[in-house]
Amino acid sequence: MIFDIKPQVAPPLDPDFRPGVLSNHAFLDAVRSSGNAVPLVIGIQRGDGSTSAFRTDVLPADHKSARANLEYTERLVKTLLWQRGGHKVIIGAPREIGEHIARVYSPGGERAFDVDLMAGVYEKPFLVEITQADKAPAQREESAPLGRHLDGCRIGFDLGASDRKVSAVIDGEAVFSEEVVWDPRNQADPSYHYHEVMSGLHRAAARMPRVDAIGGSSAGAIINSRVLVASLFRGVPKDVFNARVKDIFLQMRKQWGVPLVVVNDGEVTALAGSMGLNANSVLGIALGSSEAGGYVDKEGNITGWLNELAFVPVDFAPNAPVDEWSGDRGCGVQYFSQNAVVRLAPAAKIHLDANQTPAQKLKSVQDLMAKGDERARLVFETIGCYLGYGIAYYADTYQLSHVLILGRVTSGEGGTIILHKAQEVLNKEFPALARSVCVNLPDESSRRVGQSVAAASLPAL
Repeated sequence: MIFDIKPQVAPPLDPDFRPGVLSNHAFLDAVRSSGNAVPLVIGIQRGDGSTSAFRTDVLPADHKSARANLEYTERLVKTLLWQRGGHKVIIGAPREIGEHIARVYSPGGERAFDVDLMAGVYEKPFLVEITQADKAPAQREESAPLGRHLDGCRIGFDLGASDRKVSAVIDGEAVFSEEVVWDPRNQADPSYHYHEVMSGLHRAAARMPRVDAIGGSSAGAIINSRVLVASLFRGVPKDVFNARVKDIFLQMRKQWGVPLVVVNDGEVTALAGSMGLNANSVLGIALGSSEAGGYVDKEGNITGWLNELAFVPVDFAPNAPVDEWSGDRGCGVQYFSQNAVVRLAPAAKIHLDANQTPAQKLKSVQDLMAKGDERARLVFETIGCYLGYGIAYYADTYQLSHVLILGRVTSGEGGTIILHKAQEVLNKEFPALARSVCVNLPDESSRRVGQSVAAASLPAL
């Protein structure tokens, strides 16, 4: 990156970390100092015709750092694409910028993974359209209420890559909750996923006099309770996925004969935060097997956005770790999930059993933390640094008043360390943001099963 800015609060186990937010802010400082800013509009269009429009500026073509326009725009497109979701990207900018994005985001380009995934999510060909900034589309967004229904006997579930959670909820009170370890990503037969989830639902149903509704959350892109893309089903062949996975939750709805709604796990994270805090403009970040994100807007509604923060780049270092699925560097999944703990453990001189699952490796590090091991503390301090800069990065594209963090990685003393370190970053690097955004960590019970309880509130009776 041309604007290679070192953080003031350096992650103790990652001296090469280069926060994307600092690079972007340095770039925009250069744009303002140039005295000749060039407008840039990025439109992201979704399948229902709704469009997000993000407006910013880039450097004039004759500026000594003008080639940074391409780097800045590409990372911004990547961020907006996975945050907001869409099958068409509209670049309102000088043509060389638009042509660069069209090359990179093409079936044979550097971001072919993103192109293929977005085409799958929206079931339409992916396109990049180039126009002038003053001809770029206006924003046309829609939002809708989410959940908050607590009446009756309900089941809520949350499906992660390492464990699945289920709760039985009667009139808003959880009467039963459990977590079960499972291994969905390595299963080629979706019967495994179906029967595992149904088993949990039956166990919860046995704790109530009846079942009035079922709500669930799952990693992946889920629209109208249909699974369009999900890492939980990575082991399922594409033809089998299309035939048996996309409507798997609709099959469960038919089997139970009650209202059943499933959404992205990040949406439920945000819903849980909004309900618990009695506040809106909430970004929920779940640090679990992967990173999940969800957003409740200032009206208390959800948008049609994807909020797949696992694919959003937060580290612009040229040697940043590579996401094994997308092949891109510096994406959130490597910083805000159990992957980060496993990745950082060797740097902290913690030896982990190679035969353990990632969830077991996380538990090993958490056990060390519970014993006061300073090596484990460094792991969670490093993740806390990542989170502080990550929140600042997200704040450039979300309107925020609260950030809620939860998930398995935040369990125990490690969660408190992550929170305190993130707050330190915000206080030192982004004092105005620290005053306007409150970062929250729920209590231990809510951190572990809060999502499945909130999920139970999704369907209306």
